[in-house]
Amino acid sequence: MKKITLLLIIIIFASCSSSKNTLDGLTGKTRHNLIKSWGFPIRTINNAQGQILVYADQVYKNSNNAKQRIAGPSYWNYTYIYIDFEGKVYSYKNEKQNYPPQQIVIAD
Repeated sequence: MKKITLLLIIIIFASCSSSKNTLDGLTGKTRHNLIKSWGFPIRTINNAQGQILVYADQVYKNSNNAKQRIAGPSYWNYTYIYIDFEGKVYSYKNEKQNYPPQQIVIAD
Protein backbone atom coordinates (compact mmCIF):
# COMPACT_ATOMS: atom_id res chain seq x y z
CA MET A 1 0.00 0.00 0.00
CA LYS A 2 2.86 2.38 0.80
CA LYS A 3 4.38 1.76 -2.64
CA ILE A 4 1.10 2.59 -4.37
CA THR A 5 0.71 5.78 -2.32
CA LEU A 6 4.29 6.80 -3.10
CA LEU A 7 3.74 6.07 -6.80
CA LEU A 8 0.58 8.20 -6.84
CA ILE A 9 2.40 11.09 -5.17
CA ILE A 10 5.21 10.88 -7.73
CA ILE A 11 2.71 10.85 -10.60
CA ILE A 12 0.88 13.87 -9.20
CA PHE A 13 4.09 15.88 -8.81
CA ALA A 14 5.32 14.85 -12.25
CA SER A 15 2.07 15.94 -13.90
CA CYS A 16 2.17 19.29 -12.12
CA SER A 17 5.74 19.98 -13.14
CA SER A 18 5.12 19.03 -16.77
CA SER A 19 2.37 21.65 -17.03
CA LYS A 20 4.90 24.45 -16.40
CA ASN A 21 5.59 26.79 -19.26
CA THR A 22 8.05 25.12 -21.64
CA LEU A 23 9.89 28.42 -21.92
CA ASP A 24 10.96 28.22 -18.26
CA GLY A 25 13.55 25.60 -19.20
CA LEU A 26 15.20 27.90 -21.74
CA THR A 27 16.74 30.31 -19.23
CA GLY A 28 20.50 29.76 -19.24
CA LYS A 29 20.50 27.82 -22.52
CA THR A 30 22.66 29.03 -25.38
CA ARG A 31 21.42 30.83 -28.48
CA HIS A 32 22.75 27.91 -30.53
CA ASN A 33 20.70 25.35 -28.56
CA LEU A 34 17.59 27.51 -28.82
CA ILE A 35 17.87 27.82 -32.61
CA LYS A 36 18.64 24.12 -32.87
CA SER A 37 15.36 23.22 -31.12
CA TRP A 38 13.08 26.11 -32.22
CA GLY A 39 14.51 26.93 -35.63
CA PHE A 40 15.56 30.36 -36.83
CA PRO A 41 13.54 33.32 -35.51
CA ILE A 42 11.36 35.35 -37.84
CA ARG A 43 13.30 38.42 -36.74
CA THR A 44 16.35 39.34 -34.62
CA ILE A 45 16.55 42.71 -32.89
CA ASN A 46 19.71 44.09 -31.24
CA ASN A 47 19.22 45.85 -27.92
CA ALA A 48 21.45 47.24 -25.13
CA GLN A 49 21.60 43.86 -23.33
CA GLY A 50 22.26 41.68 -26.40
CA GLN A 51 19.64 40.38 -28.83
CA ILE A 52 15.94 39.65 -28.93
CA LEU A 53 14.91 36.66 -31.02
CA VAL A 54 11.35 37.06 -32.25
CA TYR A 55 9.22 34.01 -33.00
CA ALA A 56 5.75 34.63 -34.43
CA ASP A 57 2.68 32.67 -35.35
CA GLN A 58 -0.17 34.31 -37.27
CA VAL A 59 -3.62 33.18 -36.15
CA TYR A 60 -6.72 33.73 -38.26
CA LYS A 61 -10.23 33.90 -36.81
CA ASN A 62 -13.48 33.15 -38.58
CA SER A 63 -16.87 34.72 -37.80
CA ASN A 64 -17.38 32.31 -34.85
CA ASN A 65 -14.12 33.58 -33.30
CA ALA A 66 -12.65 30.10 -33.79
CA LYS A 67 -8.96 29.85 -34.64
CA GLN A 68 -8.17 28.64 -38.13
CA ARG A 69 -5.50 28.96 -40.81
CA ILE A 70 -7.37 30.68 -43.65
CA ALA A 71 -7.71 34.35 -44.58
CA GLY A 72 -9.84 36.59 -42.43
CA PRO A 73 -9.30 38.75 -39.34
CA SER A 74 -6.00 37.81 -37.75
CA TYR A 75 -3.56 38.51 -34.95
CA TRP A 76 0.00 37.45 -34.14
CA ASN A 77 1.22 35.38 -31.20
CA TYR A 78 4.75 36.57 -30.46
CA THR A 79 7.44 35.00 -28.32
CA TYR A 80 10.37 37.29 -27.56
CA ILE A 81 13.46 35.50 -26.28
CA TYR A 82 16.18 37.70 -24.79
CA ILE A 83 19.81 36.68 -25.33
CA ASP A 84 22.69 38.33 -23.44
CA PHE A 85 26.12 39.16 -24.86
CA GLU A 86 27.42 35.78 -23.69
CA GLY A 87 24.87 34.13 -25.99
CA LYS A 88 22.59 32.79 -23.23
CA VAL A 89 18.85 33.13 -22.74
CA TYR A 90 18.06 35.35 -19.75
CA SER A 91 14.36 36.12 -20.25
CA TYR A 92 11.34 35.69 -22.49
CA LYS A 93 7.94 37.24 -23.07
CA ASN A 94 4.75 36.18 -24.87
CA GLU A 95 2.50 38.74 -26.48
CA LYS A 96 -0.54 38.89 -28.76
CA GLN A 97 -0.59 41.79 -31.25
CA ASN A 98 -2.37 42.87 -34.41
CA TYR A 99 0.72 44.06 -36.26
CA PRO A 100 3.14 41.94 -38.34
CA PRO A 101 6.77 41.22 -37.33
CA GLN A 102 8.14 43.86 -39.71
CA GLN A 103 6.46 46.59 -37.62
CA ILE A 104 7.91 45.54 -34.24
CA VAL A 105 9.73 48.37 -32.50
CA ILE A 106 11.42 47.68 -29.18
CA ALA A 107 12.72 50.65 -27.23
CA ASP A 108 15.85 50.21 -25.10
